[in-house]
Order: sequence, then C-alpha cells, then structure tokens
Amino acid sequence: MGIVMIKCPQTGRAIPTGMKADREKFRCSTVFFARTYCSICQTNHEWFAKEAWVYETDERVRSVC
Repeated sequence: MGIVMIKCPQTGRAIPTGMKADREKFRCSTVFFARTYCSICQTNHEWFAKEAWVYETDERVRSVC
C-alpha cells in the first residue's frame, strides 16, 4: 500500500491526495475523476487517475497488469 500522489499544476511539486492504494490495483483501476486540496498553493486541484501515481516507501519493482 502507498499514498496516491498528484503533481500540483501551480508549483510542479508532488502532493498527497489523501488516498491509499495498492500500486498494481490502482494502475489497473477504472478511470476516475477526483479533487484534492493542495496545502502548497491552497487551491483545489481536479485530476484524473491517469495523472496520479502511488508512492510507496518500498519502491520494489512489481508486475504489470
């Protein structure tokens, strides 16, 4: 399990979405739309799942869908 991250369009920095997911399950999940509040630029960012990634502290290589 890891934290779903997106890139802040204002600053280019990675920000957590508040969601946790398994990397492979997230990669294989259906496309969805979400909003996340960014504490860096203090704005709500709208994003699609294809723009996000799962950050895990254990960055082992895993199998693909």
